[in-house]
Amino acid sequence: NDKRGQVTIFIIIAILIVALILFFYFFRPGSTTTTGFNEKNPEGFIQSCIEDEIENTVDTLSLQGGSLEPDNYYLYQDNKIQYLEYTSENYKFCSVQQLLFKQHVEDEIEENIKDNVANCFSELKTRYESQAYNVNLQTGNVRVELLPKRIFTTANYTLTLTKTNTERFESFNIVLNNNLYELISIANSIVDWESTYGEAETSLYMTYYKDLKVEKKGQLDGTKIYIITDRNSGNKFQFASRSKVLPPGYGAGGIATN
Repeated sequence: NDKRGQVTIFIIIAILIVALILFFYFFRPGSTTTTGFNEKNPEGFIQSCIEDEIENTVDTLSLQGGSLEPDNYYLYQDNKIQYLEYTSENYKFCSVQQLLFKQHVEDEIEENIKDNVANCFSELKTRYESQAYNVNLQTGNVRVELLPKRIFTTANYTLTLTKTNTERFESFNIVLNNNLYELISIANSIVDWESTYGEAETSLYMTYYKDLKVEKKGQLDGTKIYIITDRNSGNKFQFASRSKVLPPGYGAGGIATN
């Protein structure tokens, strides 16, 4: 009984020691916790807080032709895919639906993440106040730029922290590795071909861009669904087009290939 009692005491002591070690590791001043908060790195907290929202927004946009709420769209595999070029008439060339397409996509991302950005900064302010900081937070706008191989987001917020001294942080940057810029560039090129010639040859793109898979899925009404996929990352962008359509019985315009 004495031996069992001693073993029990040792176990309890060991558990307390481990608990104390974990407490000081995760909650000591300036430590990085599982939530990503570090007193010395507020931008790191904002990055970890916002990047998932940006990624989810980009995934939705990419499946819906670059719009979060498509207006002129084709329903394909339960996705409302925006027409980037369209004509309702047979034999006619399409008209481009979104002239400044890259800017449109950037604006869509900005609009969708701005509430999340505000919430993340509010949470950051609360974290610092819990560590006895005097916090002044000035809100600002959010700017998203599609750049080669990355999405660059700037939150023009100003954070001033005062404790033993005063620190000021401005213009927080969030970088997401993503090749949406490249995929949209290919989409724009296809749109140019469609609006000029009524048809784009997907094999040419795959000849020049070995890492891309470009598919064209013809639908019964003459709509074409273009799907551009990065073979390495699996990232994709798809959009709808309807141009130079032949009536059913006059060639590929009336044949579905999905």
